[in-house]
Amino acid sequence: MATTLLSIQSHVVFGHVGNSAVAFPLQRLGAEVLPLNTVQFSSHAGYAGWQGRVFDAAAIDECVAGLAAVGALARCDGVLSGYLGKADVGEAMLRAVAAVRAANPAAAYCCDPVIGDVGRGVYVEAGVAEFLRKRALPTATIAIPNAFELSFVAGLAVDDVAGARRAIAALQTTGPRVVLATSLTLNDTPADALDMIAADGGEAWRLRTPRLPIAVNGAGDLIAALFFFHWLRRRSAADALAAAAASVYGVVAATLATGGGELKLVEAQDEFVRPTHRFRPEAI
Repeated sequence: MATTLLSIQSHVVFGHVGNSAVAFPLQRLGAEVLPLNTVQFSSHAGYAGWQGRVFDAAAIDECVAGLAAVGALARCDGVLSGYLGKADVGEAMLRAVAAVRAANPAAAYCCDPVIGDVGRGVYVEAGVAEFLRKRALPTATIAIPNAFELSFVAGLAVDDVAGARRAIAALQTTGPRVVLATSLTLNDTPADALDMIAADGGEAWRLRTPRLPIAVNGAGDLIAALFFFHWLRRRSAADALAAAAASVYGVVAATLATGGGELKLVEAQDEFVRPTHRFRPEAI
C-alpha cells in the first residue's frame, strides 16, 4: 500500500518551492501526496514582480472537512507542514493534524518550522515564529529546522557538535522525538562542506556533503519531505538521513550542471529512486 502524506505548505506556479518542490519527488517514490496549499504565489517571492495571495484559515479548514468527507484522512500516514503565511493558518494546520490523528492514530506529524535563515534572520510574518515554537513543534513527531531555526527555537548557540546536540536535545524535550538539523556550518565543518545532524531519542548521526557553489530555493522543502517519507518507510533516522541527503545532493548537482535556476526535479528525477551519490552518516 502506498504511503499517503498530507502536505500543508506554500505553492508556486513557477518554480519549485513548498508543495511545488515536494509533490512530484514523493510521487516518483511511489507516495500518494495530498497537497494543501497555504499560499499561491506566481513564483518564489525572491523574483521581481511576483504576485499571489495567502489563503486564510477557513480555506484550510474547508479543504480538510472535504477530505474527511471522502475518507481521505484515515488513509494518511502522516502530515507534513512547511511555510504557513500566517499564524491563524498554522492553527488550522494543527486542526488538520488533529483530524488526521483522530482518523488514524498511528499518523505522524513532521514540522518544517519555516522561520528564517542565517544571514537573513526571521523573515516570516509576525506571530508565525512564536506559533511554530510554542504550538506546532510540541505537537510534532519529527522536526526539521535549519541551523538558524534550531538556534532560534532552542534558544541556544549552534557553533559546534556539542552545541548542536544540546540544541537538538532541548528541542526534543518540547515534543518531537526525531530532529533533523540541516545546513549546519560547525567549527569543524570544512569550508567546502555542509553538515546535517539527525537525532532520534538519545542517538545522533552526522552526515557531511560537499558544498556546491549554488544557492537554490526549495532544497530545504525537498529534504524535509524526503526525510519524512524515508523515515515513515524505515523508522530509522540514520537511514532516512542517508537516503534524503543523497537525493537532494544529486538534484542540486544536476541543477548546477545545467546552469542553475530552479531545482531540476524533472530532469534529475532518477535521483529520487537511484541516487548517483551516497553518503554515510556517522554516529556522534
